[in-house]
Amino acid sequence: YRFMKNLYLICLLFIISACGTPTTEDRITFTQVDPFLKVFRESNFFPEYNETEEVAAGEHATFQFAVRAALPLKELSAQVTAFTNEKGTQLQSSPRTGFVDYVRVGRQTPDRAKDAITSLSHYYPDPIIEQNGQSVTRDVAQPIWISVPVPTNAEAGTYKATFSLKGKMGNQTFELKKEISVKVYPIVMPQPDLWVTNWFGTSPDKMKIFNGGKEVESYSDVYWEMVQELADKMKECYSNVILLSPLEHIEFEEKDGTYTFDYSRFDKMIDIFHRAGVLKMLEGGHIAGRTGDWSSQFAPYVPRYENGKKKLVQYPMESEQAVNFYRQFIPSLAAHLKEAYPEVLYAQHIADEPTSDNIKSYVAIARFVKQQCPDIKIIEACHTHDLENILDIWVPQLNFYKEGYDFYRERQKQGDETWFYTCLAPQGDFANRFLEQPLIKTRLIHWLNFKYGATGYLHWGFNQWFTGNDPYKETTRMNEEGGNTLPGGDSWIVYPNNGKLYGSIRLEAMRDGIADYTLLKMLEKKNPELARELCRLVVFHWTLYDTESDHFRNIRHQILEAVSYTHLRAHETPEHL
Repeated sequence: YRFMKNLYLICLLFIISACGTPTTEDRITFTQVDPFLKVFRESNFFPEYNETEEVAAGEHATFQFAVRAALPLKELSAQVTAFTNEKGTQLQSSPRTGFVDYVRVGRQTPDRAKDAITSLSHYYPDPIIEQNGQSVTRDVAQPIWISVPVPTNAEAGTYKATFSLKGKMGNQTFELKKEISVKVYPIVMPQPDLWVTNWFGTSPDKMKIFNGGKEVESYSDVYWEMVQELADKMKECYSNVILLSPLEHIEFEEKDGTYTFDYSRFDKMIDIFHRAGVLKMLEGGHIAGRTGDWSSQFAPYVPRYENGKKKLVQYPMESEQAVNFYRQFIPSLAAHLKEAYPEVLYAQHIADEPTSDNIKSYVAIARFVKQQCPDIKIIEACHTHDLENILDIWVPQLNFYKEGYDFYRERQKQGDETWFYTCLAPQGDFANRFLEQPLIKTRLIHWLNFKYGATGYLHWGFNQWFTGNDPYKETTRMNEEGGNTLPGGDSWIVYPNNGKLYGSIRLEAMRDGIADYTLLKMLEKKNPELARELCRLVVFHWTLYDTESDHFRNIRHQILEAVSYTHLRAHETPEHL
């Protein structure tokens, strides 16, 4: 026994002396991985990915790394050097780095897609925490996200940078480095013209969550700072349509049946989003709602004050109260917006998601509004076709858009606009923003925009965090009355951080999908057949997509090559031709 024990120790010492003592770096797995890959905490295999990211000027290049170690890691910090080409020219951009955090999906989506991702822990990667000092438990994977905005004036060519990860393992410091590269094509992506609206909330309960659990007084300095944060974050994902409620933000006075209107708070809201560059169209928030259950009729809201607080009271459209208020309010609102914001388009919501059961009351309200202001556009998320000559902008749920596709195309021929929206539905194999879906499917939402001719996209859940809940701890909710599950990822796509906002990997995917749409539209102008065919090779039909990431990048490569070719040909002189 003693002989064998001594022999074992001698062999061990020989191995150590031959191989050397393991360094800190040897004990850490540090790998660049496909940015479409959802890295889970329990992940321990990271396929190596070293591709050069290909973009047009004006786009973003995205990178993802994963780190995992047998000992705890502390004080992690991530940095990226300047991207530089072979001539020494640098991209004038500021790469953003962040550590991807995890959120819980306690309830599975009821109608799961065939390619839905299952996490055994029920935790999914999503928030991008843009701050250093991260700690990672032993044997747990930590994804790191890098987003590089490429300036519109960037010179074409390949740019390289070094990504470094620093930190401590035990008492030892370490630094790991990897080279990353971006190829910029000789084209400039214009500002996307796809209409994009993400409905946000500024109610006291939402602002309290936003502010780390501290109350926020409406229209206080802190309130306006947080509204500015919302506007800036929306800018990152190409939002250009903003939903604001006139009834919420306009103050009213009534004397002997005559109303006066104070637009100062409403205008300040508009100004913040306008200055942020996210306001090409203003959606007027809903002026009516259901009077009972889902099938009940609609009635408009009329504001009145009780003990100094505004209260919205429903009256039938034919009532004296509703007629008197809206006969004064609608013309005043239209005139004010035309004078103060002539360059901003305005569209008015009546009531959300009308169906065949309550269409009669909806039409009555909408027609009354049109009578007061014939030029006003009516926009609505709708579940029915029975609104011809009422709606100017149709926004069916994506599955309803599929079912009524011929009808909506005909409405477009008649001069109406058609967008679509997603929410807790459609489920199944439709592209959506759910956490359980592959990340690429969130990006493909906007390939559906291109393929099926929808010129806008609406989503209700930008920051609709659940009252009293921590958005990082649970992302699903069951509707106790209707039994509907709000799937993880439906209600919000940004995360609160004491008055600031963190983005998410889904927000990044949405942004890049809108860029894809824009590039496809650029190609369509020069070669519509090729644009449609390249789109078809990714999106075969409404619920069948090729989500293999290498295939997707190959198609995007062909789009960039084709747009570059047509762009260069358009700028050649007759001598070149």
